[in-house]
Amino acid sequence: MTTSEAEQRAMQRALALAVTPGVPLGPNPRVGCVLLAPDGTTIAEGFHRGAGTPHAEAAALAEAGDAARGATAVVTLEPCNHTGRTGPCSEALIAAGVVRVVFAQPDANPVAVGGAGRLREAAVEVVGGEMIDEAQAINRAWTFAIAHRRPFVTWKFATTLDGRSAATDGTSRWVSSRAARLDTHRLRGLCDTMLVGTSTVEVDDPELTVRDEVDEPVAIQPLRAVMGLRDLPTDRRIFNDRAESVHLRTRDPEIALAELHARDRQHVFLEGGPTLARAFLAAGLVDEVVTYVAPMLLGSGRSAVADLGIHTITDALHLHVTDVAVLQGHGGEDTNVRLTMKPQKRSS
Repeated sequence: MTTSEAEQRAMQRALALAVTPGVPLGPNPRVGCVLLAPDGTTIAEGFHRGAGTPHAEAAALAEAGDAARGATAVVTLEPCNHTGRTGPCSEALIAAGVVRVVFAQPDANPVAVGGAGRLREAAVEVVGGEMIDEAQAINRAWTFAIAHRRPFVTWKFATTLDGRSAATDGTSRWVSSRAARLDTHRLRGLCDTMLVGTSTVEVDDPELTVRDEVDEPVAIQPLRAVMGLRDLPTDRRIFNDRAESVHLRTRDPEIALAELHARDRQHVFLEGGPTLARAFLAAGLVDEVVTYVAPMLLGSGRSAVADLGIHTITDALHLHVTDVAVLQGHGGEDTNVRLTMKPQKRSS
């Protein structure tokens, strides 16, 4: 079943509505909806503003009122079919007299699935898959977490050209430039969890907050998680009141991610040391790698990742580069290259 040009334009608009500035990245998916009259003109628009607020379809229907009867709903995610904090969108569309629904991404959430089927049962015409790739991209972490039952993991580290994350005396402050540090805070803000190990907390005492260009904490902060069995001093900055914190009493990455998934966390930003990085890489639980490469050489010092047990080049863990960016400060002297990569699965 095909879609009209008006429906395709409406889907583009719905995708733009879904990513309206200020809309939380989770735990709910970001969704936009446009209601079209039979002649293809827009009747109303809506988008989901976060957990506990009306879904995109409900917001658009409220704006449309009686004009929704006979309309087409164009929505970025399959209408839900369950009662949570709000009622089922499928039932709301049926009650409003909508006669056709065009959606992009099927809803794979087991508690919400079935909206398309319920609409068809009520004789509503349904078309799915319109601009599905674009819809999945705006909810990348949510889509991954639903499919894999664990959070998406981004491992971030800074390194010199010869692969050192710190000098032999432990100093590392100038490996990443100011431009790279600002970029890191931007990426932190796209995640809902910061994760480090107990050694990082003990040695570096990081605060793990997201800060702006003048080094002030932003309003919405990710969960700060520390992973490991050791008790930690309560005066460590990770336990201050600037953001929520949790101590995951395990060394097992799978258990840690399961605990975070149970807390409805969908995107982990891994910023721990080489031992924690090795644990996640060895378990095959790194989904994305972001590294900032500094134009400097140390010759010795701490590596970004501990021994992976790889002794021959044919067993190397290969990464597929998905993005490259030059981050340059004032005068061109404060420069890093950011590489975004995806670990390639090893053939069996």
